[in-house]
Amino acid sequence: MSTKKRILFIATEMSPYLELTEFAEVVNKLAIKSNDTGLEVRCIMPRFGIINERRHRLHEVVRLSGINVSVDNDDYPLQIKVASLPNARLQVYFLDNEDFFKRKYIFNDEQEKWYDDNDLRTIFFCKGALETVKKFGWPPDIIHCSGWMTSLVPLYVKTAYKREPVFSHSKIIYTIGENTFEENLGDSFVERAGIHTSIKEKDLEPFKEASNTAMFRGGAAYADAITFGSDKVEKKLVTEFAKVKGKKVLPFTGWDTDLTEYLDLYNELAAK
Repeated sequence: MSTKKRILFIATEMSPYLELTEFAEVVNKLAIKSNDTGLEVRCIMPRFGIINERRHRLHEVVRLSGINVSVDNDDYPLQIKVASLPNARLQVYFLDNEDFFKRKYIFNDEQEKWYDDNDLRTIFFCKGALETVKKFGWPPDIIHCSGWMTSLVPLYVKTAYKREPVFSHSKIIYTIGENTFEENLGDSFVERAGIHTSIKEKDLEPFKEASNTAMFRGGAAYADAITFGSDKVEKKLVTEFAKVKGKKVLPFTGWDTDLTEYLDLYNELAAK
């Protein structure tokens, strides 16, 4: 039986598939370095329509088909595709759905109008990622979430999914990055995000403003450790989370880092 520690990256963006901020390249390098240093690595991200399936050689994982994800009282089929990360023996899993990801733009349409269903897309992705891991039957020791679209994952692991054996020993790291949108996920976001009776109204309090800042705040609130993934993080978030009792906090150390500080953090949390 393998004794390798397992790390799951759940990311909104990852080079070379999607690069919205500089942290996309960091996720790529972290996955490769983690793998090279003996961790067992898997990655999950959304299959946005602008990701070229032919160029990146995505193909559907038939054995993982058949999952339906319930969001706001509707069931949406989850399609899972996979690709091998270039120059690395690593697999990246892409979560797809006809309603949410078959469009040629990411969060805004061709007129730069914010998609009205970005709230549902976010909930679908976060819940879908956890359902995918259950389907894997692959218990991660570390879950590293990055990008505002992953921010519900720490909450869900600590509430709706906390009795799932696959997550019983998982430690969560959440990276706070730079704000990338000024819009809002809507008045119904918090209500819709409460996917299970185990999630109480007070649990969703950090997300209530449904803004970019609120998403980062919510993700960090339920993580076991916090990292700062940019030199452009909103100042009030840096102040709020620079020192949090009971959480390991990793400051931003620059874009030229060799990422050793992340590897040390992974090993420290996995050993607990």
